[in-house]
Amino acid sequence: MASVVGVYARAFADVVVSGKLDSDKMLQELRGIESLLAENIQLRRVMENPAIPGDRKRAVLDGVAQRLGLATQSRNLVAVLIDHRRLPLLGEILRQVERELNQRMGIAVAEITSARELSEVEKRNLESQVAQLTGKQIRARYAQDASLLGGARVKVGSTIYDGSVSEQLERIREQLVQ
Repeated sequence: MASVVGVYARAFADVVVSGKLDSDKMLQELRGIESLLAENIQLRRVMENPAIPGDRKRAVLDGVAQRLGLATQSRNLVAVLIDHRRLPLLGEILRQVERELNQRMGIAVAEITSARELSEVEKRNLESQVAQLTGKQIRARYAQDASLLGGARVKVGSTIYDGSVSEQLERIREQLVQ
């Protein structure tokens, strides 16, 4: 199924990039649809039921799209997924679309974990440093972990930059043991 997910994700990313659309807005709209389908089991059952004709499903989708204020492109992606019985893959497709768009736009997602809540100035400084290290724009996601004691741990892709106090203490311990 990974190849099917990739086909839909690349196609939607092509639409977003070629149309110079706001990628954040498109992703937010698709997350909204995903959330709505997760919360409303009846709606999901209707959209996934092969016994219900496609034109009726699209009519329901059009009502939902209008109420949510979806862009035509987001609505069309969901309609295609419904028509091809791929709606259960929406979550995977959404994650792949995000990766595809980030790659095309030179954006790296950084998962930043700190021992305490960082101020906005600290966040900007840290993001700037990570951008210099990676050579890419950074989209940061923040979390807290008191076990770090201080400092921060940054994960970009499979690379981890660990500047936490706990990691420094572990290195000192290893040196003392040797």
